[in-house]
Amino acid sequence: MRYLVLGCGNVGMELARTLTADGQLVIGTTTSPDRVPEVREVCADVAVLRGDDAAAVAVAAAGVDVVVVTVSPRLTRAVSPELRAEEYAAALTATARSAAAAHDRVIFASSTSVYGRAAGAVAPLDETAPTTDSTDPSPVNFLAAERAVLASPRGAVVRLPDVYGHPRDLDYVRRVELAHSMMGGRVPFCPDALLYRIDYRDAALALRHVAEGGLAGVFNAVPDAATPPTNAEVFGAITAAAGLPELTYRRQIEAPVAPITSARLRSTGFGFHHSTTLRP
Repeated sequence: MRYLVLGCGNVGMELARTLTADGQLVIGTTTSPDRVPEVREVCADVAVLRGDDAAAVAVAAAGVDVVVVTVSPRLTRAVSPELRAEEYAAALTATARSAAAAHDRVIFASSTSVYGRAAGAVAPLDETAPTTDSTDPSPVNFLAAERAVLASPRGAVVRLPDVYGHPRDLDYVRRVELAHSMMGGRVPFCPDALLYRIDYRDAALALRHVAEGGLAGVFNAVPDAATPPTNAEVFGAITAAAGLPELTYRRQIEAPVAPITSARLRSTGFGFHHSTTLRP
């Protein structure tokens, strides 16, 4: 098969690497010319483009069998509420619309933030659970991107929790330290949200599984063997161990307080091989 991977970050690069290793042809994209040599190591070809450039995406997608969208908003360009809204709209909504206009087989890596708190939903949350009406740019644009992709009967959405595990990722201790040094200890999350997470390799495997299985529709890809602790439990233990003040939660980005199930994805034969539940 021929793939276009829109967004070669940690998950996109891992997906491209495994596909190429198994003899598939992969075209990767990056917004930075400086990253072309790195991306070319795992892709047959590289296109330098922005996802909101629909014409460039259409050219890159010509002749491929599937487009996988694994873009992430650049936090360095989201330093104010206005810039954050612009960045999320460009990275998520516009890229998904460009991909959907270019191809009828698009797989989009979404987020479980689309469920919001889900405080009143029936647990465990499956793909039929109501989505949030929050006005925060994260769920607003993930949901808009999902709608663009699912407009095609062949479109698929894979909802992921926090992605971790890549050697370039910051571990949770370092994240807390940076929250204090750069944000005054004030984080946008909710203290009672369950800290679900997925290893970047499992995230790539889930996207590949959906692509190769010809699956369409919405799938949770959330390691669900155990219910994880809350943000407050995890980060409270980290601050206590490091002798740091407790974090202040601004409750801007909501995430489920109820357990999530990935039964639909697992029923197609998928299994999580690398992810572990974080414990305080």
